[in-house]
Amino acid sequence: MFGDTQYHELIRKYVIVFGNLFNDIAIQRTNSSGATVQSIPVPISYGPKEKFMVRMKEDPRLDKKVAITLPRMGFQIASLEYDPSRKLPSTQKNVYQSGSDDSNLLSQFVPVPYNINFELYIFVRNANDGTQIIEQILPYFRPTWNTNIKLIPSMNITSDIPYTLQSTSLEDAYEGDFLTRRALVWTLNFQCRGYLFGPTSSSGVIKRTHLNFYDSLDNTAAKRVNIQITPGLLANGSPTSNSSASVSVDQISANSDYGFAIDITDYEDGIG
Repeated sequence: MFGDTQYHELIRKYVIVFGNLFNDIAIQRTNSSGATVQSIPVPISYGPKEKFMVRMKEDPRLDKKVAITLPRMGFQIASLEYDPSRKLPSTQKNVYQSGSDDSNLLSQFVPVPYNINFELYIFVRNANDGTQIIEQILPYFRPTWNTNIKLIPSMNITSDIPYTLQSTSLEDAYEGDFLTRRALVWTLNFQCRGYLFGPTSSSGVIKRTHLNFYDSLDNTAAKRVNIQITPGLLANGSPTSNSSASVSVDQISANSDYGFAIDITDYEDGIG
C-alpha cells in the first residue's frame, strides 16, 4: 500500500539480543562439604509458556523420551506498544555518506519508538534451582540493562537499547497425584525500548541554493533580492562563512567540516 518494501530485521535483532542475555546460565550441584560436583547449563529457547507446560504434562510417569528436561528457560514477545514519550519530529532525517562516493548521501526519516514487552519463563523442579537462576539474573537489572546494537548497518546507526525488568512472579504448577511431574515456574517481564526504522533513500548533495524575491507573486516582475547559500571551507580545512575565501564548492565533500556562506544581492539599491 505504501509503495516501499523494507526489512531491517530490527524485531529479530531485539529478540536475539534478549535471548543472548541469558544463554550462559548454569546450576551448580554441591556435595556435603560444599564442593561443586556438577555444573548443569540451563538451555533457553523461544516459545510460549503453554508449549513447555504441555511438554512436561505429556509424561506423567517421567519415562517417555518426549518429556522436557528441567531446568530450562523459554521466552516470547508478549506485545508491542507505541511510545509517544520518545517521539521525534517526523520531518527530521538521518543522513549518512556510504562508501567512497561523496556526491551521494543516504537518508532516512527518524525512527518510530516502540516498546517491546518480553516474558521470560524459568522452569525448575525444586526451589533451590529456581533461586540459583534468579540470583544470576536480578542483580544485573537495576532495573535496566543497556545493550549496544547496530540497528541499521547501511546508515551506521548504532544505539544503546535498554531492557528493563518490570516484574517477577512465581507459580507452583504441581497438580494431580504423586506421579505427576512438578514444575516451579518463574515469570519475569521485561520491556525493551526499541525503534523501528523506515526505508532509506539515496540522493545527490545540494551544494548551492538560490532564493529570489520579486516585486509581485509571479517571477515576471523585477527581481529585488537574491540570496545564495553555499558551503564554506578554507584551504586548511576549517569552516568559513566567507564565500570569497572558500575553496570551490566542487572541492567540498559531504563529510567535510564546512560552514555556510550566505551572499545577499540587493538589486533595488543597484548592487549586482
